Amino acid sequence: MGRKALIDQEELRRLAGRGLSNAELAARFGVSESGILQAKRAAGLSKPMLDHSRAIPWKLDRAHSQSGPATNLRNLSSVAQGRAIPAEKLNTALRWAGRLVAAGLDISYESGRGFTEVPASTDDWLAARVLAEARRALDLPEEQA
Repeated sequence: MGRKALIDQEELRRLAGRGLSNAELAARFGVSESGILQAKRAAGLSKPMLDHSRAIPWKLDRAHSQSGPATNLRNLSSVAQGRAIPAEKLNTALRWAGRLVAAGLDISYESGRGFTEVPASTDDWLAARVLAEARRALDLPEEQA
């Protein structure tokens, strides 16, 4: 078992502030990039992890994790949690969810099959809820896509 590397947090802050990459920081401190990520979290230099479980309540197969619906749901969830995303990705996600909601559709997921559009349930309309949360975070009117 290896020894725990000592990374000076002030030096880490200074070098990260200068724009050194995680790979460059790892080489500088003699640790892995994973070690740098852990040190950055400990020093408060990392953004908090986002929780997308409200937008993606399923355990996705690896083959579906980067699909259009998964990406759009993650992007809307990110915005709802205060994270900025590129305008083109945001617009794509807003248009996609807006189209579903306007057509009375929701998104469903089955392992092995992937995502499908289904008639919306008024009990828990996932697409409408995720879209509304993103619009609230962006201060957009409910009807604007």
